Amino acid sequence: MKKLMTIFLFAISSLTAYCQNESDAVKRTISNMFDAMRAGDTVNLKNTLADRFLMYHVNPAKDTTGNIIIDSNAEFFKGVEAASGGHWDERITNYDDVNIAHDVAMVWASYKFYIGSKFDHCGIAIIQLIKTERDWRIVSIFSTTKTGNCPD
Repeated sequence: MKKLMTIFLFAISSLTAYCQNESDAVKRTISNMFDAMRAGDTVNLKNTLADRFLMYHVNPAKDTTGNIIIDSNAEFFKGVEAASGGHWDERITNYDDVNIAHDVAMVWASYKFYIGSKFDHCGIAIIQLIKTERDWRIVSIFSTTKTGNCPD
């Protein structure tokens, strides 16, 4: 019985360590994406995204039938290149939830977005990732946008 309990505790601690390592790897991929955005570096940005990456924004300024804006890789890269030199600065303020199941991850994170050093908006980013043979890649980001009442 004592031997069985030891094996069980070892298995649980190994699983916990594995999940923490994967969670850290997922967060690192997200951080690398934002670092590349700040630098206007589309080469490193591409290394964080899946080939068919999509970005969805909820635009509160539009009516309910047209409030979702969809950007493809090409549109996103054009925006990053146009804003190079640190003009787009998105900062995760809190990883509210990180869920990983096998080779799929979903992250719910609060963020603040700056243009240069000026605050622009905040919101929630729901980020989906898939694990490839080499690393985690971002498949999609669905983000909300608001300009006031942002948490610190």
